[in-house]
Amino acid sequence: MTYDVAIIGGGIVGLATAYNLTQRRPGIRLCVLEKEPTLAHHQTGHNSGVLHSGIYYKPGSLKAVNCRAGKAAMERFCEEHDIPFNLCGKVIVATDEKELPKMNDIFERGQANGVNCRKISGEECKEIEPHANAIAAIHVPEAGIVDYKQVCETMAGLMRKSGQDIKTNAGVTNIRKTPDGVSVLHTMTGPVQARLIVNCAGLHCDRVTKLAGMKPTAKIVPFRGEYFELKPEAEHLCKTLIYPVPDPAFPFLGVHFTTMVHGGVECGPNAVLALGRECYGKFQVNFPDLFESLTYRGFIKMAAKHWRMGLGEMWRSYNKAAFVTALQRLMPEIKAEHLEPCPSGIRAQALKPDGALVDDFIVDEAEGVVNVNNAPSPAATASLNIGKLITDKLEPRLPAAPAVAA
Repeated sequence: MTYDVAIIGGGIVGLATAYNLTQRRPGIRLCVLEKEPTLAHHQTGHNSGVLHSGIYYKPGSLKAVNCRAGKAAMERFCEEHDIPFNLCGKVIVATDEKELPKMNDIFERGQANGVNCRKISGEECKEIEPHANAIAAIHVPEAGIVDYKQVCETMAGLMRKSGQDIKTNAGVTNIRKTPDGVSVLHTMTGPVQARLIVNCAGLHCDRVTKLAGMKPTAKIVPFRGEYFELKPEAEHLCKTLIYPVPDPAFPFLGVHFTTMVHGGVECGPNAVLALGRECYGKFQVNFPDLFESLTYRGFIKMAAKHWRMGLGEMWRSYNKAAFVTALQRLMPEIKAEHLEPCPSGIRAQALKPDGALVDDFIVDEAEGVVNVNNAPSPAATASLNIGKLITDKLEPRLPAAPAVAA
């Protein structure tokens, strides 16, 4: 069989793209190729489950536009398919007067992006989060939480029900173009033929871009984010989502508190260089991956510029007391004995050769291929609209839809 579209990557962006394609073109033949034995195994499966409002992102950017539309689409999808979500709200707290100008900048971005948000005093913040430390804050009542893995399972079920193929243990090892324009994707379970390819490979998207015969605009450098979970006796300290005022020079939001849709509260993450693209353990190493990161000139330039921040993140990684100190800036009552470790996540962060951390989504097009070459947070929130964007790019190249009888 020659598929109309092959989607590489069974995370939420790949599955949301498949869902959009089948909604737009019910008669399409597509397959999703996932290299792991289960779907949503990496970034999606380690996601903290926040429904982002879009307050942080530069107005007009792909992140801002897709987050706003994607959040609305995700809420509709969850309502339609009985997936629990909770618009619990969020506070972005300033703990020092020096943070107020940056907090105001974030508020102005939120206003420009159409986010329902307002500036509140420290006293008003205490009414929402009694244990938060704030001299002022931004309240974002429309922020929420959801289980993105459950969203993926639902999307996959809809794909299978409509007759589409989802192949696991099917990592793509090579891509070859035939004279008639069909691509042959060599996978661990055999070859797959497709007229069009969508690369949603996440942590390996730049490598898949190379397999498809193109040069990626940036290299993926993996950053590991470590989390703790509040023990049950301390869960009352956090009711919604509590975030610090982030540094706009970095695409990371700093350690924060996140209530979970199925119960519990997570704290984190920090952001340290992962020792491999899939090395979730602190001492787990993939030496070829690590060598690739450390010798990449973009990483060398970034590390030279931001080494102080990097050392601070590493110190918090190896010293629980330092991690607790960072959390205490937001919530002074937190103590080390309130925290227990929970699984880490890895963020696929695109890094340019000049050392710049890419702060927007990258969607590159070429003949027969669409490459999603940077889709970090808020990609899960935005996934349904990213899938719509990709479908818009693919539709002119798809076979004509069958005529509808009068």
